[in-house]
Amino acid sequence: MYKSKVLGGFVLLVYVLFAFFEFRGDDTLAHSLDYVITPLIAITYLIFAQKKNVFFVLFILCYSVSDLIGLIISHIPEPYIKQYELYQVDYFVGNLLFILAYLFLFIKISKSLSFFYVLRNFKIHLIVLTVLNIYLVYVLQLILSPNLEKFDEYFLEMTYNIVMLLLLSSALLNYFYRDNKKSLYLFIGALCIVFSEVMQVAYFYITERSLLNFISTTLTLTAFYFFYQQSQLLNELSEEEKYMVIE
Repeated sequence: MYKSKVLGGFVLLVYVLFAFFEFRGDDTLAHSLDYVITPLIAITYLIFAQKKNVFFVLFILCYSVSDLIGLIISHIPEPYIKQYELYQVDYFVGNLLFILAYLFLFIKISKSLSFFYVLRNFKIHLIVLTVLNIYLVYVLQLILSPNLEKFDEYFLEMTYNIVMLLLLSSALLNYFYRDNKKSLYLFIGALCIVFSEVMQVAYFYITERSLLNFISTTLTLTAFYFFYQQSQLLNELSEEEKYMVIE
């Protein structure tokens, strides 16, 4: 317990240093600190979490590896052509790892849902969520399109946004279905992740303001806090959950 608190305190220290250098204008150091926050959280979870879910482990590993790739590539001094190639690796491999991470978390949530129960009791919710998700993907693609030169970039970004919103929708439906603390924490975590991604889009494609990057990182840290907390809770079963697959 003491060691986990020490490591948790170290994560907070890195976050505070990130905020300090971000607002100071030292982007290189701030981004480097930003990249190591999630890997530190992953280490904390893998070492100290008593209850581990395989899909959550895969989620946090993919997310962390993507950040580590970004950290390594950002510190490789190369000529322009090599820098462009490294950027391509960071962009495509990094984003694919994020997509995989969100897919693993989506699977984790979906495994505890009864789709028969959801289809029978949440028809209106499903329709509203579908329409809302289509609209949000459309808006995000409108923002991103002027900055995307190739079709594969456009397709990757669209896939990224669809998977991200599917994750949020599944977390919301899971909360409606379960209505307990574990599902609430999962939903809050997914919501923070989505808002974090929106802030990242605003930071990279609209205006590079330090406040946007700070909010994005803060939301990511908050999301992983709630993800960690829910991972230590068990779902509370009710009489009507006869189709449920227990985690």
